[in-house]
This record gives sequence, structure tokens and C-alpha cells, in this order.
Amino acid sequence: MAAVAGRLVVRVLGAAVTAALLLAASTASAIWWIARQDARPTSDAIVVLGSAQYNGVPSSIFEARLEHARELYEEGVAPVIVTVGGKATGDAFSEAEAGRDYLAQTGVPTDALLAVPEGVDTLESVRAVAAEFDARNWSSAVLVSDPWHAMRAERMTEDAGLDAWSSPTRQGPAVQTRATQFRYIMRETAAYLLYRATGESVAGAPGIG
Repeated sequence: MAAVAGRLVVRVLGAAVTAALLLAASTASAIWWIARQDARPTSDAIVVLGSAQYNGVPSSIFEARLEHARELYEEGVAPVIVTVGGKATGDAFSEAEAGRDYLAQTGVPTDALLAVPEGVDTLESVRAVAAEFDARNWSSAVLVSDPWHAMRAERMTEDAGLDAWSSPTRQGPAVQTRATQFRYIMRETAAYLLYRATGESVAGAPGIG
């Protein structure tokens, strides 16, 4: 009996491990697929998800997102660009403020810019954006982030009550090499599965929080 029970336990554990691996693989495949899509329907606003800034100067990852958002604005995708993201302890600028100021300096009219300086991770940021949208009776957004971040950001935004599409940037360090792409996909897979399992986010590297 003990031997039979032992074999049963091994089979159950094996099945559980196999199921977990299949779930992770299918999620990674979905992240890879969505990263290659580019949806840019006419919407209420373009939302640029924040990344690191240094004393008001966007990092290279953040700058790539901002430049893509400016391109979408110039194409008439939306009349407003929303920048979002809080600031770390000791910072003089929030990510949202750094992004707004950068876009203003590149010629985007100030009345077409809205900074939402809240959020230490994607989930907090999209919830803050959803509150701003609700106050303005907006309901649709085109999200700009890195390709690997697109699926999770879109899911979180939809869960916050908005109609969301993703138009990822194709520039910047997050997309430069296959090794970088693989690392981001693996980290995003873990972050997405964590969110689906717990409803929570996790702060981390750009495009992960």
C-alpha cells in the first residue's frame, strides 16, 4: 500500500509540475505575441507608463516610450498624452512630471499633456489613471510601454475599468538584444502570473513593476 501511495504522490506532483510549466510557457508565448501587436485606435488619451528618471531627465527606456507617444499624438490617435508614475524618496521630480516636461520641450502643447504623479508600480499607476479618466468622463486609452510589458499593463488597465489597447515602443534598451528580450519576457511572465493569482503587483525593473 505504501508503495502504491508513493507512486500516486509522485504522479500527482509530476502532473502539477507539468501543468505549471505549461501555464508558464503559454503565458510567455502570449506575452511574446502581444508584444508584436500595435493597436492605435482613436482614443480619449495616450497613456505613457513611467520608468526611471534622473533629476527630471527621462532614462533611455522612458525616453523611448515618450517619443513613441509623441508619434501617436502627431498621428491623431488621441488629443491628450497622459504621463504617469510617482517618485522615489529624495527625488525632486516624479516620473509623470519628467515625462510631461520632456514632451512639452519637444513641442507637444501643454494643454495636450496631463501628468498623474502617482504609482510605484504598474497597478498603482493604472488605478490612478483610471480615477483621472473617470473624473473627465474618458473611457479609452492607448498604452505606451515596452513590448514585453504590454499584456500585463493592458490587463491591469482593463481590470481598472478602461477600454485599453497597447502600442509598444520598438526602440530603447528593452528591445536591443535577444538576451534582453528573453530576460524581460521571463520576468514579465512571473509578474503576470502573480497578478492573475493574487490581484497584486510587484515593483521591480522597468516594465516589471
